[in-house]
Amino acid sequence: MTLRILSVFFLGILTTTAAHSADWVNLISGDSLDGWTKVGGGATYDVQDGAITGTTGPGKNTFLTRGPYADFELEFEVRCDPELNSGVQIRSHVYKEPTPQESNPKRLREEGEVYGYQCEIRSQANGENGCAGNFWDEGRRTLWLDPTVNAEEKQMAYKPGEWNQFRVIARGNRIQSFVNGVPVADFTDDRDASGFIGLQVHSIKKGTGPYSVSWRNIRIRELND
Repeated sequence: MTLRILSVFFLGILTTTAAHSADWVNLISGDSLDGWTKVGGGATYDVQDGAITGTTGPGKNTFLTRGPYADFELEFEVRCDPELNSGVQIRSHVYKEPTPQESNPKRLREEGEVYGYQCEIRSQANGENGCAGNFWDEGRRTLWLDPTVNAEEKQMAYKPGEWNQFRVIARGNRIQSFVNGVPVADFTDDRDASGFIGLQVHSIKKGTGPYSVSWRNIRIRELND
């Protein structure tokens, strides 16, 4: 019995080591946006003091993308103007041609529009089950991917207008998120096994803004289970 317990113990160590065998990679290098690609609307991005800042502009949602990545652990800090809705895409894609939106086939998504899992960043819950750390299926099913999240309870972890630390783990069909160390979303979905990550600047109403959102200490390590 003792030998069996030891075997299970060491197997657990080996499994954990294998799952985190890749090194952390910092995704911000100096004041450069090398390795990133802007997709979508008219927001602008720049790097200052080690942080990427996105500022609202004309047109639709804008994304600064990088990847693709499959299984990974992603960490970042974010500070968002309270008036602005934002998010970080994972395992996401762009439509290659005009495509009816799955949740509303009468709406045609244009070539180049982004779709996929979005980890929400917002100052308050707007709508059922919507809060920072939950996942929205951007541009496709347009629904909350973890409907079990208690938005009112989990939103308390997010600090409007301040730096907030996010952690996202995507392994196989399971996706988890943590906001300032508090677990938020934990769900399974088999739509996307890999894709790019994307820093979103949401569109705003004409005559409002400009607003901005900043990310710093963005790092990722790929999981090799």
